Amino acid sequence: MHTMRLSAEDPAAPAIAAELIRKGELVAIPTETVYGLGADGLNEAAVAKIFQVKGRPQDNPLILHVTGAEQIALFCHDVPQAAYRLAERFWPGPLTMVLPARDLVPRRTTAGLSTVAVRCPDCAATREIIRLAGVPIAAPSANLSGKPSTTTAAHVLHDHDGRIAAVVDGGPCRVGVESTIVDLTEQPPRLLRPGGVTPEQLKAVLGELAVDRAVVAPIDQDAVVKAPGMKYRHYAPQCQVLIVSGTRSQAASYIHAHFAPGDRVLCFAEELPLYENCAPLAYGREDDAATLSAGLFAALRQLDDPSVNRVFARCPQGGGVAYAVENRLKKAAAFQIIDPEADT
Repeated sequence: MHTMRLSAEDPAAPAIAAELIRKGELVAIPTETVYGLGADGLNEAAVAKIFQVKGRPQDNPLILHVTGAEQIALFCHDVPQAAYRLAERFWPGPLTMVLPARDLVPRRTTAGLSTVAVRCPDCAATREIIRLAGVPIAAPSANLSGKPSTTTAAHVLHDHDGRIAAVVDGGPCRVGVESTIVDLTEQPPRLLRPGGVTPEQLKAVLGELAVDRAVVAPIDQDAVVKAPGMKYRHYAPQCQVLIVSGTRSQAASYIHAHFAPGDRVLCFAEELPLYENCAPLAYGREDDAATLSAGLFAALRQLDDPSVNRVFARCPQGGGVAYAVENRLKKAAAFQIIDPEADT
């Protein structure tokens, strides 16, 4: 199969991509978060291709991408007013809502659940593809399952060239981590995955917000989950990733004492001088969480190299977007966190 590379700036691209979607093909689509591996979300055979091409576990549900709040009731029932308040505030944007699914949504799309995750992406070309296709697009991140997510068209082609029909090149993703997911089938609403819409912003609309255990710790592999990215090791290069906590000086002392040939350091730009002899790679600035969010997956993909044995990583803390970056990095490390004070 030849994978077409379409430009999101080409007026003809949405129609070409939409026709491929209608034919049951896979098309990688740009969003503000990450690139998605898209298919007709109502076509079971097309959705099955997503799982096959990604190597995705069958119990990992997909997200339906729609054109706006007017489409929520087409695919969901018993929609609470909170969903429309959130859509008015954050759509188009990096927010996914879990709601009861209508019968027309295949259980393959929902991983056998009675709920479905929906969102409206902040990318005009992708919304036009959805409109022209006339169907919601089911789209997980366009990486091979478990690997760092794709934030450029080049990343998509690295993983899937010749395996999917097309990729629509919309340039680097602005947010850089997957969407926030909130479950509105529970009271209080439950945060299932942090992202570009922060817990603080959600609370301003919802009032109360619970946080699922999967956000802060590993969960049982037999657990039934309502959203992507909750159960399996995700976002990870092939090597071991170890998060080193503590102050800059504590972390640097620990890493220098344990650094070995083939190791790398993933750190904040402000820390680069501390690791001159440790093959450091900065993924953004600690004082600007948006740069960490935008740069994390590109850095992890660069570290996904057979020559790298182990990565010592520095992780942000705090609220806002830093909370989402912390979640992704801890998932990549399988929650392996070293406290230099406790290790001495």
